[in-house]
Amino acid sequence: MISTGRLQEYQVIGRHLPTEQNPTPKLYRMRIFAPNDVVAKSRFWYFLAQLRKIKKANGEIVSLNQIHEKRPQVVKNFGIWIRYDSRSGTHNMYKEYREMSRTAAVDALYQDMAARHRARFRSIHILKVVEVEKAEDIRRPYIKQLLTKNLKFPLPHRVSKNANKKIFASHRPSTFY
Repeated sequence: MISTGRLQEYQVIGRHLPTEQNPTPKLYRMRIFAPNDVVAKSRFWYFLAQLRKIKKANGEIVSLNQIHEKRPQVVKNFGIWIRYDSRSGTHNMYKEYREMSRTAAVDALYQDMAARHRARFRSIHILKVVEVEKAEDIRRPYIKQLLTKNLKFPLPHRVSKNANKKIFASHRPSTFY
C-alpha cells in the first residue's frame, strides 16, 4: 500500500453484524493514520481481523470521523510506539519526533522508517501516539537538545544581495565578510 500525499487521522468505529444470538455486538474503535477514508477503512478491517474473529464480510463500520489537530500552530513533541516487520522478524520500537501535529509526526515516522530500516507502509503498525508535555519525560537526546532555552540557529554564510550590483563582474566575488 503506497502512502500517497499527506496522512490524515481517522477515528473508525465498527462492529460485528447483529445476529439473533447477539443483537447488540460490541463496538471497536481505532484511530488510524491513512491518506484517505478508503485506506482508513481497509486498515481498520486489517487490524480488527488480527485482534478479533471479525472480517469485513461479517462486520459493519458504524462511524468514520476525521480527527483534526487542536493546536496546529504550536510545535509539540510526540512519542510513537510502533511494531514493524523487517526481513528478519517483528520488532517493537519507540521513537520521538518534534512536529506541529500528530499527522506530521506520523508522516515523519514513515519517512524515517523507510530511510533507516527500509520498512514499507504496509509493514508498520502504529500502536500509540502520545504528545509528550514534560521535558523530563523525553527520552531521546536528539529531541532533548532542542529544548534548551534561547536556542538559536546561526546562519554563518549569508550572501548579501545588492539590488544595484551588476550581474556579471570581471573579478570573482568574495562571499565572506
